[in-house]
Amino acid sequence: QVQLQESGGGSVQTGGSLTLSCAIKISTYSAYTMAWFRQALGKEREGVAGIESDGNTKYADSVKGRFTISQDTGKNILYLQMNNLNTDDSAMYYCAAERGSLYRWYLLDSKKYKSWGQGTQVTVSS
Repeated sequence: QVQLQESGGGSVQTGGSLTLSCAIKISTYSAYTMAWFRQALGKEREGVAGIESDGNTKYADSVKGRFTISQDTGKNILYLQMNNLNTDDSAMYYCAAERGSLYRWYLLDSKKYKSWGQGTQVTVSS
């Protein structure tokens, strides 16, 4: 079983940066695939970035070159560094975990993840 808690959201202006964190509590040690998703008002949840247990990453085209997903396995924290933010990045951001490995194709597929955090709000203003 895994518990996730996001933090680091806030309000920034266009072009600004934020770093989101996701504290991971695992009751039984196992390798996990982790990802960040976001959901804006009136829109479907979309995958932003995923990271496999071996460190391989995948990004949505809309954030490539601006966002970086990383994981501190010693501290059990997942990060999302977000640079050059724009208004389209405004959303509730969620971290998600799935035990074991996922095919790369599914890294940003929300249906493949069973564990979710409560979310942290990111608002970007022009």
